[in-house]
Amino acid sequence: MITQKEITLPAFSRGFHLITQLIMRELPELPEAGLLHVFIKHTSAALTINENADPDVRVDYETIFNRLVPENDPAYVHTIEGPDDMPAHVKSTLADSSVTIPITAGRLNLGTWQGVYLCEFRNRGGSRKLVLTVYS
Repeated sequence: MITQKEITLPAFSRGFHLITQLIMRELPELPEAGLLHVFIKHTSAALTINENADPDVRVDYETIFNRLVPENDPAYVHTIEGPDDMPAHVKSTLADSSVTIPITAGRLNLGTWQGVYLCEFRNRGGSRKLVLTVYS
């Protein structure tokens, strides 16, 4: 059986934001076993699973991504939407547009220190849409 729901996240500032609880609140009762697939419908933001305990990880992520893909590079051709737009597209490719999480015993089977991140790469990205699909 497949269940699917589209949700809209509130606007987040640029950076890496734990959204595990926001996703879980929107899920139906989970099956005993299955998969949750989460897909973001945007090209300048991404999703990832990583450390959920130490907030310094989020700061370091921002630092590293900005070093890898700086703004205002004179080589960029796509600049009409502002200096953060093209770097946001590249960063979203480096991260990913989806994550898949196993469901075990009716719960998301994340590791002790894992959480789902929204990687917001725009200065003002606005609300973001996610598609949540539960496979059982």
